Amino acid sequence: MKLVFIQTGGTIDKDYPQKTKGWAFEFGEPATTRILEKLNPSFEYEIITAFQKDSLEITDEDRLNLAQLINSRSEQKFIITHGTDTMIETAKCLTEHIKDKLIVITGAMLPERFYNSDAPIQLGAAIAATSLLETGVFIAMHGIVKSSATIKRNLDTGLYY
Repeated sequence: MKLVFIQTGGTIDKDYPQKTKGWAFEFGEPATTRILEKLNPSFEYEIITAFQKDSLEITDEDRLNLAQLINSRSEQKFIITHGTDTMIETAKCLTEHIKDKLIVITGAMLPERFYNSDAPIQLGAAIAATSLLETGVFIAMHGIVKSSATIKRNLDTGLYY
């Protein structure tokens, strides 16, 4: 079975080039590409970019376009890399608009480009979840995988539970 990774932006894909202001960031190639090169996976996959935005800039139209993209594909399993600030909102939207497919949303608290990033473990948890789950929309963050209906986030700590 083929696994489709969809980049939407977020911290996981942020890069902070030296040529611009200190706090400026850019989005480049998906972090998933670099992580999967290290993993050498035994499954077929494709990586596509839906958009590259900080999750606070994702609109309802973006979410509907994402749902349409997934519904237009014949594959059944998807991992979306996404910013952590509005991950739950995207999960709820996709739950309303997608049936009979598996979507696991994940991201990172630190960019994949940082040496101490949590991106590889977050993506690894999402990949593992696709081997165990059948259908629905889930979030894989901080060592847990929960459905869009049950996932919550502590806004003081930033942790999902």
